[in-house]
Amino acid sequence: MSRERRMHLGAFMRPVGIHTAWWRYPGSYPDANFNFEHLAHFARRLEAAKFDAFFMADHLAVMNMPMAALRRSATVTSFDPLTLLPALAVLTERIGLIATASTTYNEPYHVARKFASLDHISKGRAGWNLVTSHNPDEALNFGRDEHLGHATRYARAREFFDVVTGLWDSFADDAFKMDQASGLFFDPGRMRALDHRGEHLKVKGPLNVARPVQGWPVIVQAGASEAGRQIAAETAEMVFGSSSNLEAAQAFYADVKGRMPALGRDPDHLKILPACVVFLGETEAEAQAKRERLDDLVHPDSGLANLSVRLGVDATGFELDAPLPDLPETNASKSNQAQIVDYARRTGATVRELARKVGGYGGLHMVGTAAKVADQMQEWLETRGCDGFNVMFHTVPEGLDDVVDRLVPELQRRGLFRADYEGTTLRDHLGLPRPANRHFALG
Repeated sequence: MSRERRMHLGAFMRPVGIHTAWWRYPGSYPDANFNFEHLAHFARRLEAAKFDAFFMADHLAVMNMPMAALRRSATVTSFDPLTLLPALAVLTERIGLIATASTTYNEPYHVARKFASLDHISKGRAGWNLVTSHNPDEALNFGRDEHLGHATRYARAREFFDVVTGLWDSFADDAFKMDQASGLFFDPGRMRALDHRGEHLKVKGPLNVARPVQGWPVIVQAGASEAGRQIAAETAEMVFGSSSNLEAAQAFYADVKGRMPALGRDPDHLKILPACVVFLGETEAEAQAKRERLDDLVHPDSGLANLSVRLGVDATGFELDAPLPDLPETNASKSNQAQIVDYARRTGATVRELARKVGGYGGLHMVGTAAKVADQMQEWLETRGCDGFNVMFHTVPEGLDDVVDRLVPELQRRGLFRADYEGTTLRDHLGLPRPANRHFALG
């Protein structure tokens, strides 16, 4: 199989289990989100399986849900990704390390400095998941009464990208002479101050960290709204996809990549990896039993609360056994809402059924034997629904062990996934070029 159609696999590790009840599953590690020894073990296991990346989401507030549901959620506590990942970088050698950092409640200089540092510490394995915050409670932690509007958040994000990448280009690759005989540490002619003055941001620079090993850490993006798709086409090198069926995935894939040539970008320089929860068993029945067992552990307090979060509106007053009503305009994530509304309209699901569905996890599931799940993944890859998957585990350690021990060997047997790393950086793993420095010909 050509490199271009080889499957890429990221592991979604914050939270370590996306399903609401993962921490209640028999044999699970309930403290895994904030237990360093467990997380280090998972990172090493994933690296041994040759995963492209260890991927961490981030939230700057506890989830905005009623306390009855929040008290049952393991998302309420976990490590800051940019504190954890440098520690994991020391304990691993090849696996990529991707962290989310919001453009809404960070400053570009902070983001540029932290990710440049992670890239140096990891010797070129860092990735930045560029997001606009959608949890309204985050605003309350950063001196605001409410979020910036959706359009404003995305306009700021687009400018934020230009500033961060401009700061990464502050020094040429050969700027640091470190000539002990002459006493010249760096060549001032190989340094540029950004001096950015834009609509949303004002940053002088230069960055006080040498240019990252990869030039820029890999740029990841997760939005599926129109604004999100456009910023992905303009800036992203990996997209954390949210399509829940192949037809939608193919449409999203064609749309985002189809925008890139007019922007002067090669569509092969963007990898689209939908999120997918995997349930594996020796038989189909065993895999289905795992899913049913997990769904049965979702407490009723969580169902409507999680549906409300995903929709961005309070669903607790909706008629339970009626179809989903028309929804008011919201300032929350439009892609999350659209996914659920689309499912409800296609299937005729009632509010009660939707609450049960998203009470655990409402996105893409693949359930079955390793061969069956590999068949599904292969179909998505070969029909241009994706370039791989961000795998989510139904629980840890069992779900992670199932994927590493059962699914990965099956994908490798088919030639769909690497048997070993072919390079040392995250860009190497993803087949991405090193970006040129906008100021200096040598990098």
